[in-house]
Amino acid sequence: MPASLLALLDDIASVLDDVSVLTKVAAKKTAGVLGDDLALNAQQVTGMSADRELPVVWAVAKGSAVNKVILVPVALGLSSLAPWGVTPLLMLGGAFLCYEGVEKLVHALTSHGGHDAEQEPGASPASADAPVDVAALEKEKIRGAVRTDFVLSAEIVTIALGTVTDAPFLTRVFVLCGLSALMTVGVYGLVAGIVKLDDLGLHLSRRSGSDGGALFARRVGGAILALAPYLMKTLSIVGTAAMFLVGGGILAHGIAPIAALLHVLEEQAAHVPVVGGLLHALVPMLLNGVVGIVLGGVVLLAVLAVRRMLAGLRSPG
Repeated sequence: MPASLLALLDDIASVLDDVSVLTKVAAKKTAGVLGDDLALNAQQVTGMSADRELPVVWAVAKGSAVNKVILVPVALGLSSLAPWGVTPLLMLGGAFLCYEGVEKLVHALTSHGGHDAEQEPGASPASADAPVDVAALEKEKIRGAVRTDFVLSAEIVTIALGTVTDAPFLTRVFVLCGLSALMTVGVYGLVAGIVKLDDLGLHLSRRSGSDGGALFARRVGGAILALAPYLMKTLSIVGTAAMFLVGGGILAHGIAPIAALLHVLEEQAAHVPVVGGLLHALVPMLLNGVVGIVLGGVVLLAVLAVRRMLAGLRSPG
């Protein structure tokens, strides 16, 4: 019995060691997408009134956790029963991200003065049904953030799964579950911190006292208040760009002719004198972004055409 127990403990320690190593590898490979996930979700939940920011973040975080509960078993099942289905589903998600990115870009270019009012529901002009509109806009924002999270989470889970395909099934389960939990807590913890930066700055700027610590706190608070709006605007831009980079990267690598063309361009960029190394790092991102914008525009045109066709079928006569 003691020998059997020691052997069992040794097996458990071995599994945990494998899980730890593979989780680190998976985390490194998904780091770029995690950065996009952070930027996108911070951008998605900005613009709410101060008292609703954390409830919105919490609602999106719960939706994200549900996404992981759905995605991890599906990913494990697909990898075992229908591995050919992983790539098409991932490409559908990439197309959706590109479509949403182009839609946001078109809206930003065409809305002009109305942009701020839509981004800040609490600051919209007063009307008789303003509270209902604010609640509806909040729900729509949460739904949009959860939808975007689903696509990014699917990509992260798929990338992580690719690093553990040769591992035992139990190890794959532990790695995917552990990474998903860390990802959700880490991303939305940072998002909560980002959206409450202005409150922190306000608190520090109102620090009373004339000692050095109080003066320093007020200066730091003032600097945070001054920089917070620019940070939010930057996150909004980065979040939209991330849709094209992530979605375009998925589509570019999933469509063989485009993938081959991009590979040739990357190799040519790497051989440019002096700046070849820099271009080799930047060109893939730029090309993924271009692919994301072009294919996102195609999807948007297709969606608009289908909507018009359905509207024509529904209209009488």
